[in-house]
Amino acid sequence: MTRKIVDVDVLVTSPSRNFVTLKITTDDGIVGWGDATLNGRELSVASYLRDHLAPALLGRDADRIEDTWQYFYKGAYWRRGPVTMAAIGAIDLALWDIKGKALGVPVYQLLGGAARDKILTYTHATGWDLPELLDSIDQRREQGFRAVRAQSGVPGLDKVYGVTKGAASYEPAGRGAGPVEEDWDTSAYLRHAPKILSAVREHVGPELKLLHDVHHRLNPTEAARLARSLEDVDLFWLEDATPAENQRLLRTLRQQTTIPLAIGEVFNTVWDTELLITERLIDYIRTAVVHAGGISHVRKILALAEVYQIKGAPHGPSDVSPINLSASLHLGLATSNFAIQEYMGYDPLVSEVFQSSFRFEDGYLHPGDEPGLGVRVDEAAAARFPYTQAFLPIARELDGSMKDW
Repeated sequence: MTRKIVDVDVLVTSPSRNFVTLKITTDDGIVGWGDATLNGRELSVASYLRDHLAPALLGRDADRIEDTWQYFYKGAYWRRGPVTMAAIGAIDLALWDIKGKALGVPVYQLLGGAARDKILTYTHATGWDLPELLDSIDQRREQGFRAVRAQSGVPGLDKVYGVTKGAASYEPAGRGAGPVEEDWDTSAYLRHAPKILSAVREHVGPELKLLHDVHHRLNPTEAARLARSLEDVDLFWLEDATPAENQRLLRTLRQQTTIPLAIGEVFNTVWDTELLITERLIDYIRTAVVHAGGISHVRKILALAEVYQIKGAPHGPSDVSPINLSASLHLGLATSNFAIQEYMGYDPLVSEVFQSSFRFEDGYLHPGDEPGLGVRVDEAAAARFPYTQAFLPIARELDGSMKDW
């Protein structure tokens, strides 16, 4: 039996933040859902899907997932990039969802079955100063998390990416007509971060897995200096210590520290990650499932990483929808070198639109055993939350020059 695609729709909704969702319907009535959210560029992906890819999907065999992936990747002269790969990723997730529902099994079973019982999860803790940060970490531990990413303010600055004075939540994107511009002071950060993280380790003891994200704000020499100052903190990883595009320059950092390094959330294909993996310049690869072309492509990235004893740890903030998170969990459950999943949770409004079967317990996530990806979308609820323009912030040095990410 050939299962044909007969309808393709794109939903843009904003239950507390913007999400782009792809709906694919087959001639036997099966609906598959895909996430196409690209924070700050959501409408670009929505248009790419509606105007370019959706017409070419109609009439295609929904069961030919790999062929469809190759068709859309190789069918466009302008390959790669976050908009293209998020659009292809959304199609890929929706087709895996359809195949799982058609066969009556969760997607992880289609990927070879479970390679573990559950997936270790980390969340975010933020505080402008040390007392606020410690309170935030304690709250996360009380919720059951065994791994926490710690971020704090920096003396002399009014805002640091995702950390705002007097705000308990982590939210980088701001609603408005344009990006917020933040000041950045590398020297102040390098003086402050080791003290804060050392105090955090002393507070939590040795068992909690502690992570920290630099958000690409240092050059390789500065990153090496930070890493060497954090050796005794016993970080689970140091993330995005220097801009990801400068892959060869990561050799400098790798040679100076034994702290595990994580990078890759801005990468979109296996070709973006090849040098980092084959020279083993990192320990964790962080490509997000939807932004790197979906399950079909990210599992190839993880297969390459496995050869070099690098583990998968996909980007999973709250600016990708529960569909992407569920897909990441299905992939993680079936992948032997999958290490940990980022999980920030969602605003309660999000659950009005996306009902998910994944479950969190005692620091671990499981995708659940519903057929497909296990996420249902309430279209009527989605229509109640119209799109609102939002941007990620831009950073400048104290002299007004633009800061690299």
